[in-house]
Amino acid sequence: MTIRRPRLAALLTVVLGVLLVARLAVAEPFAIPSESMSPTLTRGDHVLVDKLAYGGGGGAAPRRGDLVVFHAPRSGEIMLKRVVALGGDTVALEDGALVVNGERQIEPYTDPDAIDSVYFGPARVAPRSVFVLGDNRADSTDSRAFGFVPNTDLIGRARARVWPPSRWGGLR
Repeated sequence: MTIRRPRLAALLTVVLGVLLVARLAVAEPFAIPSESMSPTLTRGDHVLVDKLAYGGGGGAAPRRGDLVVFHAPRSGEIMLKRVVALGGDTVALEDGALVVNGERQIEPYTDPDAIDSVYFGPARVAPRSVFVLGDNRADSTDSRAFGFVPNTDLIGRARARVWPPSRWGGLR
């Protein structure tokens, strides 16, 4: 059985259309442009972002620890950071240690040698917003600089590292 050229062209067009819609609406790769998420993610890593995680597809609310891609307040720049506090939480950094609702947080994803001794807050996170930080606190532009991120500005949740192959896998 042979497929005629017009049918093959139509089939390829449909397949490409489905792939494009999936990329725009469901999942999209995102390249890490800096060291702000080190050691979890390093410059040049690529992650797969689940665009239905929080939004229109009946997605869940963001949780502490999620790696989120979002439009930064004021600049609109697309960034990836970790959610450390949710709407209504009180967040602070005390001598470099993250404190949420008065409790010091254990953060196994940060490099304790790279945490600066900065103080921040306390600040109460606005409703329906998140407070995000880079894992590399000494080299990260995050909510300390641009404020809370409204949940409506979240693009999605980073689910897996897809490049390079030697570091492929799920994210925490």
